Amino acid sequence: MVRARSYEHGGLVWFKSSYSGSRGDDCVEGAVTEQSVCVTDSKDVTRPHFAGGREEWSRFVGFAARA
Repeated sequence: MVRARSYEHGGLVWFKSSYSGSRGDDCVEGAVTEQSVCVTDSKDVTRPHFAGGREEWSRFVGFAARA
C-alpha cells in the first residue's frame, strides 16, 4: 500500500492507498501503530477497522503478493 494522503481520526493517523479508486469508490485506508497495522473500508463507516499485529500483516501481504 503506497501512502497517498493522511488524516487523523480516533487517535490514529490514517492514509489512503494510492491504489484506491480516484473517485473515492474503492477506498482502502490504513494506519500503523507501534504494535499493529489497521485497515478500514472508508465506504462503510458503520464497520470497525481491522487490526492485526505487524508480523501477521507481513505474512498476509506476502500471501497476497503470491496469490
